[in-house]
Amino acid sequence: MRKSRLSKTKQDRLIEHFVAGTTARTTAVLVGVNKSTASYYFHRLRELIFKAVEDETPFSGEIEVDESYFGGKRKGKRGRGAAGKVPVFGLLKRGGKVYTKIIPNAKATTLMPIMQERITPDSVVYTDCLSSYNVLDVSCFKHYRINHSELFADRKNHINGIENFWNQAKRHMRKFNGVPTDHFHLYLKECEWRFNNPKPDTQLKLLKHLVKESFY
Repeated sequence: MRKSRLSKTKQDRLIEHFVAGTTARTTAVLVGVNKSTASYYFHRLRELIFKAVEDETPFSGEIEVDESYFGGKRKGKRGRGAAGKVPVFGLLKRGGKVYTKIIPNAKATTLMPIMQERITPDSVVYTDCLSSYNVLDVSCFKHYRINHSELFADRKNHINGIENFWNQAKRHMRKFNGVPTDHFHLYLKECEWRFNNPKPDTQLKLLKHLVKESFY
């Protein structure tokens, strides 16, 4: 990336507001830059985050997996298969990190290769009762499923962790009043990165390091 024309002081303030979750419009006013400048700088930060999180190692241990749908219009069909929504698949290591991937559909032929790549053999995998997960019963993983029509948790058998992440991600994206489809993957990975690095001071340190390596 080419060197930014912004002063280091303004870049530091932009990064701080990004970490705080301030919108680009509000940040522009507070920092004293053009709105398009703030928007572009935030876009570059999301690009750096996207590149950084793609190198995560596979998960092992107890893993929760689930799919969710983002965006689209409220009216009409909702939930799985909802028209106009972006399907996303997620894996969460209990007590650890989350990994997300945009998918074309929630079929077994789509989900299984992702799980085989991102989860080590003999791990314990928790899912709901979507039929696509039936393939896990004859896989190298130990598979447990929870029937949400009956209960949401049965001791250790639940997917509350990954569902909590979905709620956090959607809450974060709502503040932008719509995320451009072409950039949705960047916002998704930003949410993943924030979840995996929950402390603001850690986020600030990591971002400044990424900027220093890329912008200077």
